[in-house]
Amino acid sequence: MSRSRCKTAILISGSGSNLQSFIDRVAEGSINLDICAVFSNRQDAFGLERAQKAGIPTACIDHTAFDSREAFDRAAAAELDLYDPELLVLAGFMRILSPWFVRHYEGRILNIHPALLPLYPGLNTHQRAIDAGDTQHGTTVHFVTEELDGGPCILQGRLAIRRGESAEQLKDRIQAVEHQIYPTAAQLVADGDVTFRDGRAFRDGQPLDQPLLIDFPD
Repeated sequence: MSRSRCKTAILISGSGSNLQSFIDRVAEGSINLDICAVFSNRQDAFGLERAQKAGIPTACIDHTAFDSREAFDRAAAAELDLYDPELLVLAGFMRILSPWFVRHYEGRILNIHPALLPLYPGLNTHQRAIDAGDTQHGTTVHFVTEELDGGPCILQGRLAIRRGESAEQLKDRIQAVEHQIYPTAAQLVADGDVTFRDGRAFRDGQPLDQPLLIDFPD
């Protein structure tokens, strides 16, 4: 990755709240990424308006116009490659990526999952954590591989589950954590401090067997 203004494409499907956290952090100078494009599979995604307001190029391709997942992914990649991105950030991009797409950008795709992976891959993570009686919950930034929610983890944000808290309340607090740790993790990758090799994450050349962890106050 480049150590100066890493060209970063952000992929969205909806409101783009995580996108906004990147835009804000770039504007304040706390991360040094060049958001070269925002891509969506939905024309009505509010995140496209966020990007346009910030002066960021946007692109949209409707996935329903394609007869296979890979056909859409190839069209998306052809559009994204016009911007020559060094890093792809999935920020509420509600698509399961095809193996072809993952291989095309191997080691350059990040995702954030609302759980302390490997706990609770998939959906309904907040309710599952509450139902399990967990005392802590969090969110994880990880490299994307062909295994859904199974790529090597980079950074986790963790907080305590409050007594009697609903899944919706917990979700809101976890989203606030996401907005803080996702740009930070992306910068670690952009700077080359965290890298992907042979299906594993490395930090400063050493295997990152456990993700970096930030505890957030209750």
